[in-house]
Amino acid sequence: MKALVVGGGLGGLLTAARLVKEGHRVEIFERLPVIGGRFINLDYKGYQLTTGALHMIPHGSKGPLATMLRQLDADVKIIDSSPLSVLRIPENGGFKDISFYDFSSPLSWVNRLKLFYLTFKSRFVKPADGSFKDWFYPFINDTWLVKLADAFCGWSLSMRSEDVAAAEMLAIINNMRRYGGPGVPAGGCSAVINALEKIILSGGGPIHTGCQVDRILIVDGRAVGVEADGNTILGDVVISDIGHRETVQLYDHPASDTFREYMVAMESIRPSAGIKICLGADRPLIGHSGVLFTPYARRINGINEVTNIDPSLAPPGKHLVMSHQALQSDDILAEIELGLKDLEDIFENEQYEVLMVQTYSDSWPVNRAESGSNLDNTTPIIGLYIVGDGAKGKGGIEVEGVALGVDNTLKLLNI
Repeated sequence: MKALVVGGGLGGLLTAARLVKEGHRVEIFERLPVIGGRFINLDYKGYQLTTGALHMIPHGSKGPLATMLRQLDADVKIIDSSPLSVLRIPENGGFKDISFYDFSSPLSWVNRLKLFYLTFKSRFVKPADGSFKDWFYPFINDTWLVKLADAFCGWSLSMRSEDVAAAEMLAIINNMRRYGGPGVPAGGCSAVINALEKIILSGGGPIHTGCQVDRILIVDGRAVGVEADGNTILGDVVISDIGHRETVQLYDHPASDTFREYMVAMESIRPSAGIKICLGADRPLIGHSGVLFTPYARRINGINEVTNIDPSLAPPGKHLVMSHQALQSDDILAEIELGLKDLEDIFENEQYEVLMVQTYSDSWPVNRAESGSNLDNTTPIIGLYIVGDGAKGKGGIEVEGVALGVDNTLKLLNI
């Protein structure tokens, strides 16, 4: 089989590497001059910043992405964070950090019992349609749980708890129980991309950078090739890593009820948006390699300090700290200012340098489709599939969802 892959982000490269390993032919088309999309390093003053992700893999060495990388014999080492994460909560006019596993300690004993009941019930009864917040609130009428849910959802999904479907969030929680907490790839995001590129090239798969796909060719309802930079390239399947909405703009639309239903479903797709602020410091600001969740901050949802695992991600003797916040309004400058003020409060009396502020929205979002989107890896076109952050697998946080979606697509291809 010959697969034409539109987009050289993590989803497209994972798919291509898996196909190459199975003996299939691939050809990748990436419009940017580099591959990797929002999962590569950016060198700035000797700090390894990123185009998107936070040098963190949500389920570390045991999750779907790590499992797929091992199956590929990819030369990537993922080091698990310790602790998994901590929560910063108020105490005596100040703040203290508690373990993520102790998240229920601020609740009353009555609300702890209610939480146990809901959690136990969810194993046997499908949650009603509605948001994750609706699932527990106001049955558990405690603002702490809302703040915690918003911080976790903001950090991991760039969404609020009232915007995430309960079923999706419970699937994410189940995956946390199954796979565990985060980890850091040694060398950062680019280490993963470089390893996948090596596998693809060793299998003879050409990767065209700076190459725009202008059209996906459809014959009798089947994808048969692409037009890129004036050339026609034929293949057996087309796999798009640019999302459902962007892909549908590349081909002639069939006049069918199935396609019309697909277009209606696509109207519900919304990208998730967020802001990342990168700091450099002469000494550790957090002091551990897990996530620091900040439920009581104005905007910042969580912070990590990856140099506690891999010092090479910063200049010698320096530390790299990255914060993330879900975008909550259209006033981006105001949202950035609130995030910067949060960091001043969180790291009061600490010395640090703001290295870069990055906003992810519109055509360069955190995710092309919010977690819990109803559209999967299929399309109404035979032989045309979607991978990447526009079609993540159920319960998959960020790149873990990308890996789950790739796995789903390969199963559809009987691979």
